[in-house]
Amino acid sequence: MIIIQNDENFNFKKDLIEKIAKNFSHKDIELIITNDENMKKLNFKSRGINSTTDVLSFPLEEIAHTPLGSIVINKDSVIKVSNKLKHTPEEEIALLFVHGLLHLLGYDHENDNGEMRKKEEEIIKEYHLPKSLIVRIEK
Repeated sequence: MIIIQNDENFNFKKDLIEKIAKNFSHKDIELIITNDENMKKLNFKSRGINSTTDVLSFPLEEIAHTPLGSIVINKDSVIKVSNKLKHTPEEEIALLFVHGLLHLLGYDHENDNGEMRKKEEEIIKEYHLPKSLIVRIEK
């Protein structure tokens, strides 16, 4: 189950991300929707990077009955990118959610040999989503 904290009152359909989450983990996942300003603060606090970003993931320690972790998505980025690339905000949220979920599951595109990119592409094909976050950055 996805536990949503929607600080921005951003209206979006949750069906697709619920479906994706159920296929990859039986654990709860916290999804936080925030804005550019808060994401910049969180990115600096957690990674030492003084700029905003589109998605951050915070895995929790593997303990019985605890959530898998938290995924924070920047709604300002969702709106900007979905408008620019001409797909829906729900598709952009799903792409960011998949990216964040893979990080929660232990994937790390900054240190792997393409495993996360490959897995992301498989999920994108399965759910008929637009180009992935990694593919947009690397190509």
